[in-house]
Amino acid sequence: MELKLTKPICFFDLETTGINVAKDRIVEISILKVFPNGNKESRTWLVNPEMTIPPEVVAVHGISNKKVANEPTFKQLSKEIYKMIKDSDLAGYNSDRFDIPLLAEEMLRAEVDFDMKNMVSVDVQTIFHKMEKRTLEAAYKFYCDKNLDDAHSAEADTLATYEVLLSQLDRYPELENNVKKLSEFTTRKQSLDFAGFIGIDDQKRPIFAFGKHKGKTVDEVMESEPGYFGWILNADFPLYTKKVLTQIKLSKLNNKLS
Repeated sequence: MELKLTKPICFFDLETTGINVAKDRIVEISILKVFPNGNKESRTWLVNPEMTIPPEVVAVHGISNKKVANEPTFKQLSKEIYKMIKDSDLAGYNSDRFDIPLLAEEMLRAEVDFDMKNMVSVDVQTIFHKMEKRTLEAAYKFYCDKNLDDAHSAEADTLATYEVLLSQLDRYPELENNVKKLSEFTTRKQSLDFAGFIGIDDQKRPIFAFGKHKGKTVDEVMESEPGYFGWILNADFPLYTKKVLTQIKLSKLNNKLS
């Protein structure tokens, strides 16, 4: 089975300093770019996170502070990484909930205007959990009959994720070999930001999905409590969430002026 593609798709995996999307940093990124003609291109970068990697995290992925001390920062790599992915859709393992949101944060910190408007994403973990409910190592063994010997190496995990998706397409005829359809299948819930703070209601209106205004439209809250917008911008929310809210506010202002 080969993926039917109308544009490239980038499978990627991150190793990081932790699991907090807003605060943690990338220490390794591996990208496997698959083209519609079947050609592949892969790159792996070690990244200086400009913060200490906790010992318990080093114990998981094996990337020490010393190992990345002389590596480039994400900001120094950001344009090169963005050039590789900007014309592509994205795929990964648990990527919708972690890797894409964290990548977006790093891009925005580096002042790269990362946006998913022209991309869709396929989360291979969601397919696996909907079908079998196991871990990446188990998925690799189950679908590919191979042992993932180098687990928690970004490069090994990236290649394994790509192979698992191909095997899933072989195994499940009900899965359509179409990236847009796979993206729809792996999307857990509708939200405008990666972290899920800004949802969408039945009328396709942006709503708050957290806190005291949960379920209310963003427009309604901006009218009744204008200071709430400022509080979010100054609080410890992901940069992409703040970007989405700012876009909604600017769109509302432009509609009033037009």
